[in-house]
Amino acid sequence: QVQLVESGGGLVQAGGSLRLSCSASGIVFRRFVMGWYRHAPGKRREMVASITNSGTTEYVDSVKGRLTISRDNAKNTVQLQMNRLKPDDTGVYYCNAESTFVIGLERWGQGTQVTVSS
Repeated sequence: QVQLVESGGGLVQAGGSLRLSCSASGIVFRRFVMGWYRHAPGKRREMVASITNSGTTEYVDSVKGRLTISRDNAKNTVQLQMNRLKPDDTGVYYCNAESTFVIGLERWGQGTQVTVSS
């Protein structure tokens, strides 16, 4: 059974930091691109950051220089270090696993709430 379990969300003041973590089970972790998506109130869910098995990263422009994604292939985990947070970063953050072997195969976590107060 595939499971992605996020942790680390919470309430923080603008300028503060949070670290999100996602633990994956039931998948061959190295065969998946891991990502973090954000669903902000009134907006569509968007990809915030992603990382391939080899460590290649991508970020949405609005978070570049503030958020850093990393993965530990030995522990099947992916992290999102969030610094200099802004109120616009508020939303539910979802961990995503997209297969590099099977087109269209992806899994989602249940989401964790991040709220940044001004």
